[in-house]
Amino acid sequence: MEREDWDRRWRERGFHCEDDPSELLESELADLEPGRALDLGCGAGRASIWLADRGWRVTGVDFSTAALDLARAADADVDWVLADLNGYEPEPGVFDLVLVLYVHVPAAERQTLLARAPSALAPGGTLLVAGHDLANLGTGAPGPSNPDVLYSPETIVGELGELDVKRAERVGDEAVDTVVVARKR
Repeated sequence: MEREDWDRRWRERGFHCEDDPSELLESELADLEPGRALDLGCGAGRASIWLADRGWRVTGVDFSTAALDLARAADADVDWVLADLNGYEPEPGVFDLVLVLYVHVPAAERQTLLARAPSALAPGGTLLVAGHDLANLGTGAPGPSNPDVLYSPETIVGELGELDVKRAERVGDEAVDTVVVARKR
């Protein structure tokens, strides 16, 4: 989708993704001390806001002006950055946590994003990637129907490079998601 399409989608449907990120974030990040976090493809900022409310210093990046307008309206202490992830170069080696949550782009763009994301991590930093899984195709589950933009644990792990993978699996019953957690050495 183009930027204009996402802007229209956010304006027309507001928080079109109604899933609350707190369950996933709590289960995956409970043992982490708050530090600096980077939320790539943050949309209206639910995960960024959740982290900021828990003491993290967060940078949320998205290319939709309408989504970031919604995020800013929450008045959370987050640095909102309007940028296309295809060209965005995060500050290297400074983030304790990088999120890539439900960023469903063509495989080549995802590979570039997942190759760049680890460079933003400080040593010992955590990367959390989650997205709709290929297993959802044809089931009526919410999410994209294009297999090129869907995730699988094997595909995501293969695109991460030199990180230590701590978890890579499918989760969920009716709608299946891929969750991958990795750490930088």
